[in-house]
Amino acid sequence: MRISEILQRDALSLSFEVFPPKTTSAFAGVKAATEAIAALGPAFVSVTYGAGGGTSRYTLEIARNIRERYGVSTIAHLTCVSSTRELVRERIADMKAAGIENVMALRGDLTPELSQGDRSGWAYHHAVELVRELKESGADFCIGGACYPEVHPESANQKEDILHLKEKVDAGCEFLTTQMFFDNNLFFNFLYKIREAGITVPVLPGIMPITKATQVERAIQLSGSFMPQRFKSLVDKFGDNPDAMKQAGIAYATDQIIDLYANGIKTVHVYTMNTPDVAAKILDNLSHILG
Repeated sequence: MRISEILQRDALSLSFEVFPPKTTSAFAGVKAATEAIAALGPAFVSVTYGAGGGTSRYTLEIARNIRERYGVSTIAHLTCVSSTRELVRERIADMKAAGIENVMALRGDLTPELSQGDRSGWAYHHAVELVRELKESGADFCIGGACYPEVHPESANQKEDILHLKEKVDAGCEFLTTQMFFDNNLFFNFLYKIREAGITVPVLPGIMPITKATQVERAIQLSGSFMPQRFKSLVDKFGDNPDAMKQAGIAYATDQIIDLYANGIKTVHVYTMNTPDVAAKILDNLSHILG
């Protein structure tokens, strides 16, 4: 099913994100984890592409397995950073052959080598160019895109960032998923601003349960996320106790999700980090809310 159709439902729901293995030897374990997450019955499962696109084959295998075995809709990520047009078109053809309906169109993260190298020969510099490529491919994909409530790290300011976001939506993005955030007010303010700018597509808030203190620094590196004092206090208090930190992190994420539901959001996207027990616990915490 197309994600745009799923997001039209009135019922409250969660979607989950999983990632493919980096090596063949890790495939069985990752596949089992993604199956356990799919078995929880989320609205859909998003499958990432992997750094540099090196795990693209596994992305399609996992997405197809989840859809065929569990009847759960999937969205496969596709990145274009430093890729040739020939390679991207090959990946698009692979997606069509695999029966993929939904694609998350992303530029992809810049490695230190890519960020410091010559970009003049790149076929794609921004995700909007990949969105256009997908639309021109002839495949009837439902295309999603990423957005940043706290401003894309390469944008000069939020106004510029929102202008670029509108270009991406105008090119064909049917929905957006946010980078992780830990203060819901940032999301609500962002949502107001993009609506004012004429961006009307559904926006999925992305929530990442922080269950280990070591994840905090990584989250800041990935997204530049603002950490509210309330969250910092939680990490300071429980960070040295793995079991307590896991429980507190799940509770904090659950609280964010409940607040989002209470303020009109119907579907929340959870970055599960391939941890079925964390996804299951969040669902259990929401059992009466989700019905």
